[in-house]
Amino acid sequence: MNKKLEGKVALVTGGARGIGRAIANAMAEAGAVVGVLDLREDLAQAAAEEIRAQGGQAMAFGGNVAERETFAQAVQAMKQAHGRFDILVNNAIWVRYGAISAITPEMLARMVGTGFNSVVWGIQVGAEAMDQGGSIINIASAAAFLGVPEAMVYGGIKAGVLGLTRSSAVDLGPRGIRVNAVCPGSVPTEGMKGNVDPDKIAVRIARTPLRRLGEVEDIANAAMFLASADSSWVTGTSILVDGGVTHAML
Repeated sequence: MNKKLEGKVALVTGGARGIGRAIANAMAEAGAVVGVLDLREDLAQAAAEEIRAQGGQAMAFGGNVAERETFAQAVQAMKQAHGRFDILVNNAIWVRYGAISAITPEMLARMVGTGFNSVVWGIQVGAEAMDQGGSIINIASAAAFLGVPEAMVYGGIKAGVLGLTRSSAVDLGPRGIRVNAVCPGSVPTEGMKGNVDPDKIAVRIARTPLRRLGEVEDIANAAMFLASADSSWVTGTSILVDGGVTHAML
């Protein structure tokens, strides 16, 4: 078994389900101690228990990632328990698609808080704890590059995440902290299924050069590359994991 992350300590937000859970599982399998942070602590506990049942090391945390204190508590607990902090994956998001006219102040505040503000707090708190360098991985989206119908707020947030990634990579590079982004295409997570009609999913598959949706493991593999020493000279960039759809002539 490849233990590329042996001895590392990692935290994955939104780590109880979907892409986040796949990343947490992969990092634990690679030898990292993994913190699973989710709004629902019961789901975080279940994900951590699964990792431990498979022989990995995991801690579970519940909290709202839109609040800085959520990160501070989780990162401090991991560092106190294991003496270091090395990897942060900013994956959490709350999404609602819809017409521009349907956007409400409450919807906007929750989406920006979970999808953008959380990345700011995660980078700030995570970097403060990375005494020996580290890797911060922000999960953005192919929607940062495309005009996706009825997804103005989501696309804007993910484009903003790419801006945060580039600027923080410049600021944190001298400390040996790398910051990169993974930009998934369509992956059939619970969140996607709740926001995209089945007929539209079929259209997405047809327009994707590789003619399939992504799998959570596809995204986890990219995150693993950015977390490990394999990407030791990679920072400030974004990796599209989208089956080629972003660059296809639709």
